[in-house]
Amino acid sequence: MLLTLISLFIIIYPRFSNGKKWTYDGPDGEHHWSSNYPYCGGAFQSPINFQPKLLRYDPDLLPIQLQNYNLSSSEQLTLSNNGHSVQLSLPSRMQLVSLPDQYSAAQLHFHWGSANVLAGSEHAVNGKQFPAELHLVHFNSARYPNISMAVDKSDGLAVLGVFIEVGEFNPAFDQFLKFVQGIKYKDQKVQIPAFNIQKLLPAYLDEYYRYDGSLTTPPCYPSVLWTVFKDPVTISLSQYLTLVNIPSTSNAQESVPVPMFGNHRKPMPMDNRVVLVSFQDSWGLHGSLSVASPMQRRLAIQQLLRGDLADLADEGLHHLLPKLRNKPWAPKKLNSNQRPKPSSQVAKKLPSTLKSAINDDVLCFVSLEKNVSLEVSRRHAESQIIHALKKAVFPKLNLHSYLNCRSDLDLQTIRYLIYSRPGDEAEELDQALTRAIQRQKPLKQHQGSALSKLTRQTKAAGIKNSQDVVFANHRLQAAEWED
Repeated sequence: MLLTLISLFIIIYPRFSNGKKWTYDGPDGEHHWSSNYPYCGGAFQSPINFQPKLLRYDPDLLPIQLQNYNLSSSEQLTLSNNGHSVQLSLPSRMQLVSLPDQYSAAQLHFHWGSANVLAGSEHAVNGKQFPAELHLVHFNSARYPNISMAVDKSDGLAVLGVFIEVGEFNPAFDQFLKFVQGIKYKDQKVQIPAFNIQKLLPAYLDEYYRYDGSLTTPPCYPSVLWTVFKDPVTISLSQYLTLVNIPSTSNAQESVPVPMFGNHRKPMPMDNRVVLVSFQDSWGLHGSLSVASPMQRRLAIQQLLRGDLADLADEGLHHLLPKLRNKPWAPKKLNSNQRPKPSSQVAKKLPSTLKSAINDDVLCFVSLEKNVSLEVSRRHAESQIIHALKKAVFPKLNLHSYLNCRSDLDLQTIRYLIYSRPGDEAEELDQALTRAIQRQKPLKQHQGSALSKLTRQTKAAGIKNSQDVVFANHRLQAAEWED
């Protein structure tokens, strides 16, 4: 048995580390990681800063589906201090099933700031860091027998990221924080009762950021499909201080323990990546925005302006049609006591709005349409000028927005482009367009075909949570990496 364990360690250990020490600061800090771990200086690294200009709303992103996350308290989990973070082992029967392949849980761990600096999350939102961040690491158990075989493969890992805010007391976090005193020093481990791991996540799992990235610690393999939830979870200040004050990076034999402060990597370059998001927010991500490239968008417009309309009617309409869905800004009926304002007041506001919109190189047409629609509804101003705007101005604005990857083509814009061409073919294509729309069913929230070419998610991913399915238990191998 001893020889077997030694042989296993020799085989696995080099896959994750070349034995070199690494830290977050100092001579072995992250700026020097690439000297010993080449991938740390490569492309598609994590974490990143989620900036509005990098985000693309994808309505086909399904809510995250989990299985077997509600563990029995009779089961034991290993809580450890690996010298870089607090880590909790997880049984591989815990499944992430809302992706094309099945992913099995391996472990979870944390990144944080310090007692004085409440900014320790690895990912950031428009430059904002949260006090801490939780990572739940899964490996592709449909393709690889264990995590050590999956960790360096391009489709090997899927990590759930959870922002942690300081606020109300969180009883789920206390399930393991009350044992942290037992792992004060590096390499210390304690056995703790299992609990419902899903309670560590946000209540709703349908709003998140999705992108291709890497481990955030050496060896930094670019093998992670990241899902970072938009909504943070909260822990109390005392819970946060327990997490950041007790663990150290030192061994028990060292006389002066070194606190484990600031164990988070700085944001990495985007390297032309796209971040898909499953939600709509105030940044203008309101439409059913595809991830087509600017070149593909220009070709689509050329096809409408100069292509064979007969061929387009037979084959090409499907990829130009906007997805039908109820718009969240649909006007509501006003109470009888709400006085409508004169349409002249609307006319005074529209020119400046349109002027700024036309001069904006990153115009979001959907956001503009929303604002105008709300103004029109609020003021009962469906006048001739509004109809003229929708007929003559909106298509040009939408075309500008579409070519700048800020909106999808609106149906009115498609018709506008078709009828800019001479001949009877335009009328025939318009009729085909009408028939295609009538056949298309409005989309409900979180339904759709493929997620995107980024994640290859399918409708089959919409499996309901279940606790009665037991999968093969792939044993987690010893490793020094974290994410």
